[in-house]
Amino acid sequence: MHSESFSGNVPLTTRDLNQFDRGDVSFIIVAGAMVAFMIPGLAFLYSGLSRRKSALSLIWAVTASNAVCIFQWYIWGYSLAFSPTATNGFIGNLANFGLTNVLDNPSPGSPLIPDLLYSFYQMEFACVTVGILVGGIAERGRVLPTTIFVFLWMTLVYCPLACWAWNVNGWGFKWGVLDYAGGGPVEIGSGVGGLAYAWVLGRRQEKELLNFRPHNVSMVNLGTFILWFGWLGFNGGSAFGANLRAVMAIWNSMLAACFRRNCVRKYSMVGFCSGTIAGLVAATPASGFIPPWAAIAMGVVTGFVCNYATKVKFFLRIDDALDLFAEHAVGGVIGLLANGLFASHSIIALDGVNTSINGGWIDHNYKQLYIQFAYVCATCAYAFVATAIIAKAIDIIPGLHLKTTPEGESLGLDEVEIGEFANDYIEVRRDYSDWTALGDRMSVQVSEVPTTETIDIGNRHGQLDSQLKDYLKAKEEFMLESIPEKMVNEVTTQVGEAV
Repeated sequence: MHSESFSGNVPLTTRDLNQFDRGDVSFIIVAGAMVAFMIPGLAFLYSGLSRRKSALSLIWAVTASNAVCIFQWYIWGYSLAFSPTATNGFIGNLANFGLTNVLDNPSPGSPLIPDLLYSFYQMEFACVTVGILVGGIAERGRVLPTTIFVFLWMTLVYCPLACWAWNVNGWGFKWGVLDYAGGGPVEIGSGVGGLAYAWVLGRRQEKELLNFRPHNVSMVNLGTFILWFGWLGFNGGSAFGANLRAVMAIWNSMLAACFRRNCVRKYSMVGFCSGTIAGLVAATPASGFIPPWAAIAMGVVTGFVCNYATKVKFFLRIDDALDLFAEHAVGGVIGLLANGLFASHSIIALDGVNTSINGGWIDHNYKQLYIQFAYVCATCAYAFVATAIIAKAIDIIPGLHLKTTPEGESLGLDEVEIGEFANDYIEVRRDYSDWTALGDRMSVQVSEVPTTETIDIGNRHGQLDSQLKDYLKAKEEFMLESIPEKMVNEVTTQVGEAV
């Protein structure tokens, strides 16, 4: 008795199971597993970058978005992105609903691997994308509406973007857009989409913006290195075989990632990690197209540009707490434009499959740059508008409002949404006015230090301007004088017992 294929009527025993090189298949299976390992990397990174009272909520959001994405990709996500029978150029059809007829045919992305493996590998790309995206909820977004948003966003935003760039009938693919591993669907989709979600969600309370610093920089570093490891499978595996193009993509990823951001006065670990991620983001669309020397130039430019792009959120007054736009959208744009300049036919042909694709300016293909630029504009505009519409539509549904209450922000999402904590121990808070979760013991009894100065908030690297530093120092001295001696003794005793 033989088993029947779940995706067709042809028995497995009659199929040619040796048409694919087992080395290529094994390589992509491992690469897909490496990409899946990026999910906990994102969770640890986001958790470390947030305040302690909301650290676990971001881990939960990334984990839940991964589960939602897997289900969506199985039922219709893969079909909407990659079904080869759709010809509208914008989005696929439901011909492969529930992975119907997805088994051992050559994949739509490469003849080197089977369709079933390709669907798994591309699913992990989608999971990483929504994992990045949910960073937009940091410290004030409710998790239940976020999971619903993820399902709709995958269907209406990610699948069309993936179709444009990678489907054989997508308008971007047919026009000759060069997007190796997801500058448009993954990086611009998550970065611009995260900015739009944060815009609809609204800003945190002003008191929550003051002195916003990562609660665990060691976790930030751990998450960054997990992401770096997984990114080698992300970019290397996008050659869809164990070939020289995969090795070149890995080399370019390593080179682009080794340039940190510009640090002001101090050698910031968070700044270093941010620069590493920005370089890897830029390498995503470019690593399989450009030579190593161009990857170095791209990495240097990306480090500086993404650093200054963190100021855009202040200009727009959008509370992009984790800098999704500056890291992912801007980095993805730089990588896509770098293809227009530095993509080389000799690099692309290293996989032995894409031997007829032209490069960019260094191959005298001067029109490639405007093709890349137009693609960037289209993906940015669509990702922002579609994401904002989806988020706003969910927000107006009773019971599904995206943002927690002001009291929830003060308590922290771990308490009001999750009911558990990333770190469960007694602490003396950095802000002396916040001796309880609600902050009502001191903040109600003690007035703020009066000031007529306009104070700019700090960023997530803990780099505060001089006015804010002076203000916080004066506030600290004032609070210390105002705290009753009895309260100080009680807290000291509690901390001693906990230790």
